[in-house]
Amino acid sequence: MRVLVTGATGFVGSFLVPELIAAGHQVVGLTRSDRGAAALTRAGAEVFRGDVNDLDRLRTAAGAADGVIHTAFNHDMVNLKQHSEADRQVIAALGRVLAGSGRPLIITSGTGLVRSATGGPAAETDDHLTSGQAPRAATEEAADALIAAGGRVMVIRLPQVHDTHRQGRLTWQIQTAREQGRVAYVGAGRNRVAAVHISDAVRLYRLALEQGRPGGRYHAVGEEGVAIRDIAEVIGAGLRVPVESITYGQAPAYFGWMADLVILDLPAASALTRQELGWDPTGPGLLTDLRHAGYGG
Repeated sequence: MRVLVTGATGFVGSFLVPELIAAGHQVVGLTRSDRGAAALTRAGAEVFRGDVNDLDRLRTAAGAADGVIHTAFNHDMVNLKQHSEADRQVIAALGRVLAGSGRPLIITSGTGLVRSATGGPAAETDDHLTSGQAPRAATEEAADALIAAGGRVMVIRLPQVHDTHRQGRLTWQIQTAREQGRVAYVGAGRNRVAAVHISDAVRLYRLALEQGRPGGRYHAVGEEGVAIRDIAEVIGAGLRVPVESITYGQAPAYFGWMADLVILDLPAASALTRQELGWDPTGPGLLTDLRHAGYGG
């Protein structure tokens, strides 16, 4: 299959491209830069020069593909609403190109946008938040619109994706701890985050591309919930700095823009994903990767 990958040189994309190529797919990577083009060429992918927000160029690239995997997103949290609405427009443009063709479109979202109806870990069948509640949910709403119109659209919901070099939002928390000279968590630190190793995440994208059900929501969850206090203690050991509990009132001074995020309890399950796609995550756990991360600076 000839597959267009947006965000092809990002964290997820840079692992996804070789995963797809190794499985026999022809990959076209969207990139703006010479550096990105060189990385894609080294990986064995075809290069398509363009910005994901240049919708004319994007439509041209998607029109020549047998399927599209959309992983690109601007994670500048200061302008999250703006970037989320831009993502809505990108998804709509991709959907119009692929409409009625039966060609798959895989969209990237997050398990943190889903709230459990039972009080347990969030499941694939639970409802997502609205963009009024969380700007990033514009992505899910864009997927809803395409699915309702009959598009062959699937959503991969990512938790904290990690290896020994990058750990999603925890990378920011490590930097904050380095700057503050201590690692903090709020209250008892029993709230949790779901996690997945990057190798397992990209394998799920491939399985969804090859076997996914139109309208399917898939959770790339290897670990349902890792306690924030356990994460803090591992980071503290790595940085060799103190670890301490702070109150919610103290959180904004320490965490900044992450203050409201770090208190959420965000476990998520992947039982339906595993059953439907035969996905069996085998990569290292989050704490293992954090123990082997480089903390030199």
